[in-house]
Amino acid sequence: MGGQAKAKKKNKAKRKDTKPNGGALMSPQERMKAKMQERAKKKTAEKYTIDQLVGKTEECIDNFDFDMARLYCQRALDIEPTNLTILDMMGNICTELGEIEKVYVYLKAVELSPEDGHSKYMYLGQIHTGMEAVQYFSKGTEVMLNTMDKHANKASAFGAAAFPSECAVTKKNVSVAFCSIAEIFFTDLCMEEGAADRCKVAIDKALQYDEHNPEALQLMASYLFSIEKNESNIPPYESRITTAKLLIEAEQYEMATEVLEDLLEEDDEVVEVWYLLGWLFYLQLDKQDLTSNGVNFRKSAWTYLSKAKKLYVKLRCEDAPMFEHTEQLLAELGGEEHGADDDDDDDDEAGPYLDNIEDDFIQSSDDEEDAMDH
Repeated sequence: MGGQAKAKKKNKAKRKDTKPNGGALMSPQERMKAKMQERAKKKTAEKYTIDQLVGKTEECIDNFDFDMARLYCQRALDIEPTNLTILDMMGNICTELGEIEKVYVYLKAVELSPEDGHSKYMYLGQIHTGMEAVQYFSKGTEVMLNTMDKHANKASAFGAAAFPSECAVTKKNVSVAFCSIAEIFFTDLCMEEGAADRCKVAIDKALQYDEHNPEALQLMASYLFSIEKNESNIPPYESRITTAKLLIEAEQYEMATEVLEDLLEEDDEVVEVWYLLGWLFYLQLDKQDLTSNGVNFRKSAWTYLSKAKKLYVKLRCEDAPMFEHTEQLLAELGGEEHGADDDDDDDDEAGPYLDNIEDDFIQSSDDEEDAMDH
């Protein structure tokens, strides 16, 4: 009897020391921690509403106080662990803090609502590599496009006055997402079969949604330039002019200069090439102090633009806007001061790296004039 009573007492004590929790047994320390968390959750719920916690979190994020933002956000998650807005905020905060191991908050958001909210897919794409990253970015763009379509349909059905015109997703958001996909195929997955084609498709999409996106323009320029370097067949002349324009717009001036100078070697009587070379050197003037480099850029810009103007007149071109812009730039550079109408002065102002090109240009022009006289 005494033994049985003792055994029961022992078993009772054992049950008191352990407690099932989702199939696992909790130690006394874990049980105490869980009780404290429940107490803190209850106290937080009594003191703050979800909206207040979210507001506090957003305020801390705006002030770049991500440690405090995480505390408020965690309190909100304790109250509503499946709230998608809060999960998304927590994922953003963890990314800012470099706590990539907290990726579970993104995955939880994907599990709860796979078709709503694109941000979680963008974050997941950033912390993954290769094809996994492409899949997350692709899903993110799909969600964004669906959101834009739904917004457009509602606006159409209810009218602009009844339905706000603002949308949580912009065309620029979509363009940036396609840039992320293109960049992966341009770098990590560049050796995969069909990588170049998929890269080009993504860049085209990025420019389709935002034709002025500098990241998309730079990717297109880099893509075209890499194709020119890698293919045995040289792309058409006009295609390379387009590449140069994109490079200039993306401020890849050295690469653009290389492309344009190669074009001059092939054909030195294309006005647009001379004009673009002058334009790209002009664009670099504001980046130079009054140093030797600054002076060289000014001289180079003036020299190329002067050639463009003379060739334009000689060939009787019909691109009036380009001619007007050329004259405007020459005026700003001080064309009269440099002697824009004097060939000898023109040659004196050119830098040494232009000597060969200018000699060829002048020689070819003189030969043609002699031939016309005869």
